[in-house]
Amino acid sequence: MTAVEVAVRAHAALGEGPTWDSAADRLIWVDILGSRVHTYEPATGRRTVLATEQHVGAAKPRAGGGLVVNLRDGVGLYPPAASGGSTGAGGAAPFRWLHHDPVPGRRANDAAVAPDGSLWCGTMRYDEAPGGGTLTRIAPDGTVRPLLDDVAVSNGTGWSPDGRRVYYVDSPTRRIDVFDLDDDGLPVNRRAFTAVEDGFPDGLTVDAEGGVWVALWDGGAVRRYTPDGALDRVVPLPVRRPTACAFGSTGLTDLYITTARTGLARPHPLSGSLLVVPGAGKGLPQPPFAG
Repeated sequence: MTAVEVAVRAHAALGEGPTWDSAADRLIWVDILGSRVHTYEPATGRRTVLATEQHVGAAKPRAGGGLVVNLRDGVGLYPPAASGGSTGAGGAAPFRWLHHDPVPGRRANDAAVAPDGSLWCGTMRYDEAPGGGTLTRIAPDGTVRPLLDDVAVSNGTGWSPDGRRVYYVDSPTRRIDVFDLDDDGLPVNRRAFTAVEDGFPDGLTVDAEGGVWVALWDGGAVRRYTPDGALDRVVPLPVRRPTACAFGSTGLTDLYITTARTGLARPHPLSGSLLVVPGAGKGLPQPPFAG
């Protein structure tokens, strides 16, 4: 496996949620606490930054262009013209709420788009209190379906290549769980997929072979597990707090990794940067949000 490289040198407080936007050949990622949505085009090096008015847990491409964002007070939409971003924080981009649900002391966290084009969005309390977070399905028309209502830190979510299973992380459990999906694409039969040591599981992605890659907060690594839950690979990183990973670039062969600086008394110089492992594997195309 090729060594870890720096894709974007940055100082994000809490980088998160890398997502490959195949329609635009770019990677989208966020700085949650910095209230910023970043994009990066590997082919050209072009970068943009979109300032949001609230902490932003995730940003995903929409089928018609633009972004769906998981914000502190709910889920909202940016049109295509706004999602190109800017290099500064001034000005207000066009925006509308799709689902507005403010809860004092709670914020958005990671989110993922399901094969049917819906958004599965997680929340957590700022104090990370057990039971204070949720996992919710938002349909393209804004219809809300609660999935889990007893979560501490809702994090990585990813679907198996055949669309029959979904993997999920509530970080303090130090597990990756797996659900079967019923005929409506909803999760049933929750069980442990694997336990994680040497850190806390955070964001995850599933590759074309069904392997599950997970970033280890306070573990300084990304791990790959086989579809039966066996540890297969470990990618050591120079930073202590990787947060999430996703495949991108031409052929979906490069593994991009977001990282964080928050809470570290002496962060590594690359903490908060976007890292990449070229040729790490083969990812799955990620569907855009259908709304």
